[in-house]
Amino acid sequence: MDSLKTDLLLDAKGLACPMPIVKTKKAMNELQAGQVLEVQATDKGSKADLEAWAKSAGHQYLGTIEQGEVLKHYLRKSSNDGTIERKHPNITSNEELEKKLDVNENIVVLDVREAAEYAFNHIPNAISIPLGELENRLSELNTTDEIYVVCRTGNRSDLAAQKLAEKGFANVINVVPGMSAWSGKTISVNK
Repeated sequence: MDSLKTDLLLDAKGLACPMPIVKTKKAMNELQAGQVLEVQATDKGSKADLEAWAKSAGHQYLGTIEQGEVLKHYLRKSSNDGTIERKHPNITSNEELEKKLDVNENIVVLDVREAAEYAFNHIPNAISIPLGELENRLSELNTTDEIYVVCRTGNRSDLAAQKLAEKGFANVINVVPGMSAWSGKTISVNK
């Protein structure tokens, strides 16, 4: 894998603790909620440090890819998306989606998280179209398919489900709570 699409790249190579975290904190302040930061570091301890810092700061640690001596860490800036009111009427649970996948029902799983989130953990055969790209990529979906929309918490997927319904997609279901609590099968760039 070459590189994941991110919103900002931070070069922390050659820096030792605590500098990768200090620089990451400053870079995170430049991002808008929901954007993804790639931190490149050579300090082997940076993985545990950045993961712990992200959790304590309320951001989402997505994962790390090792390329030789360089550790590429991916973090998503917190968007406080737990506070958004859901508006799409068709909702299902993670468990119900998992049951449908287990019996091989002919359904489409649409993952609207950012590409880096998808790469580190997604449902097998899910189609990745980040929410920000959905409008321009509607032609990749069939308006008559049964589409289950997932994100991290059910909020971006709610917005995506509303947008699909407005565009004439007949059978769209928002999956709540989404990948933050998904216990079914997943695929990851690390496996």
